[in-house]
Amino acid sequence: MAVYAVGDIQGCFDELRRLLDMLRFDPAADRLWLVGDLVNRGPKSLETLRFVRGLGPAATTVLGNHDLHLIAVARRRHDHGGHTLDAVLTAPDRDALVDWLRHRPLLHHDDDTGFTMVHAGLPPQWDLSLAQRCAREVEDALRGPQLDAFLDHMYGNKPNRWSDTLSGWERLRFAVNCFTRMRYCNAEGRLDFGAKGPPGTQPQGLFPWFELPRASRELRLVFGHWSTLRTHDVRGVYPLDTGCLWGGALTALRLDGEPDWFRLECPRRRKPH
Repeated sequence: MAVYAVGDIQGCFDELRRLLDMLRFDPAADRLWLVGDLVNRGPKSLETLRFVRGLGPAATTVLGNHDLHLIAVARRRHDHGGHTLDAVLTAPDRDALVDWLRHRPLLHHDDDTGFTMVHAGLPPQWDLSLAQRCAREVEDALRGPQLDAFLDHMYGNKPNRWSDTLSGWERLRFAVNCFTRMRYCNAEGRLDFGAKGPPGTQPQGLFPWFELPRASRELRLVFGHWSTLRTHDVRGVYPLDTGCLWGGALTALRLDGEPDWFRLECPRRRKPH
């Protein structure tokens, strides 16, 4: 059995199918990990959702910020336009797809491969046990009767630093921002959402989250979200968003055995901004 992790798709369904053909992916025998952001900005979010959902247990996907945004828009809790989700929102199976999406995890850890998957990152204060606990708290909110209230409180940049005393909506919001939005932190572990470029372009005093001393240092982490990152030299960190949407590539990493990289060059679907 082969296990592949694939970077952000964002509605680039044709490229996903071509990459899986290149890998000779067999859902009856192999397993597919997806780092989140299945939807938005690309041309075929609906087809992507239907396909991944149809893979059943052969596919494991964690939620990204664009996936959470789709849930919020579908529930009419947030919509300022600027998305490419109309095909999903008007589909006859919309409710089934959104319900499936909100039952996806924020974190996936697998003892057999030794890999852990999130969409964006982990703050320096979290070890695996604490990250799993915070993920479950957000997952319970997404799947429970307070879904709409949670979505109403989900957006925002504060609090920006972990504390064991965080509770309620602030605790959930911080967790969401770590799992789905973070790139840079300062030396104290405060999240910064302004810098989005590759390392070396950020303001002084900010560091990629994975370069700071962190409680998760022993983990092998696969993640997406950061399309400008592209390369890294930090042991145990495997970034998979290589900017398919922007004319980069859709990247896969084989997780069973020695990690092995695969790359499909992609046409540009959107201009970078």
